[in-house]
Amino acid sequence: MPADLLTLPKVDLHVHLESTVRGSAPGEIRGFLDFFDKNQVVRDALRTPADFRRVAYEMCADLAADGVRYVEVSFSAAAHGERLGTPEMPLESVLSGLTAGGADFGVQWRVLLDTSRRRPVSRAAVTVALARRFADAGVVAVGLAGDEAYPAAPFAAVFADAREAGLHVVHHAGEAAGPASIREALAGGSERLGHGIRVLDDPALVAEVRERRIPLEVCPSSNVALGFAPSFAAHPLPRLRDAGLVVTLNTDIPAMVGTTLTTEYARAREAFGWSDAELAAIALAGVDASFAPEPLKATLRADITTWLSGGAATRAGRG
Repeated sequence: MPADLLTLPKVDLHVHLESTVRGSAPGEIRGFLDFFDKNQVVRDALRTPADFRRVAYEMCADLAADGVRYVEVSFSAAAHGERLGTPEMPLESVLSGLTAGGADFGVQWRVLLDTSRRRPVSRAAVTVALARRFADAGVVAVGLAGDEAYPAAPFAAVFADAREAGLHVVHHAGEAAGPASIREALAGGSERLGHGIRVLDDPALVAEVRERRIPLEVCPSSNVALGFAPSFAAHPLPRLRDAGLVVTLNTDIPAMVGTTLTTEYARAREAFGWSDAELAAIALAGVDASFAPEPLKATLRADITTWLSGGAATRAGRG
């Protein structure tokens, strides 16, 4: 009998906090522009410190219930701060909620601050400044999100500063746009690829990404909902793995498309016929690709191995 995927110790490396808000599922998403409009309604509803703290706290509760042990959550801190006229409040409140939720529910976390390609470079600079200020509070990375038709090159100097400050860099690329967006992200120092599924359009790029062991943050249900894959069964996920690429499984916008990370694993099992060992390998790839501290990685690897062998994994404290 296949093992229970709910108890598989999982990590989610690509999930946007604003798209985890309870009760925000808007019904069927009809492509990227429809998602953007509906997601903006949710984002605009976050106004007070209590709002931001609550959604971060509740995300931890929901992840714990889903067997997610570690999350690297993306948050558009500078955009919210600019909208509300309080540059630091949204991030401070989110970190407060994560700290409380992580402690209460046993979920370990780190934060990636993203900024839209469609917005000025000055906002990206604010994003990096916030990340540097709150690095000791759990912010570990910065990156570009948004419409990949907009180039990453204008932001190169800002993210070079981030790397020099010891921050990780992870850009969205290769979802809506093709291989050129991936090459630009890699040239800009991206250590992983947010999505990256269109790497398959360029065999030479596949070889480069494989050789460099650049992890892909793959989010199949999101890709389907936003129109970047025709169905889960037709998603390129298995072809990415067959190409020898480092593939991780993530949720991206779970509340907006009605998924969880356990659901993503279950759909992969059903659609691709993957064994428990193959699913455990995906989970291990997520651990290895994460920016978690090494002692936590070791614990998660051991617990995934225990799950695969039929044992009961234990929860670790925040590392």
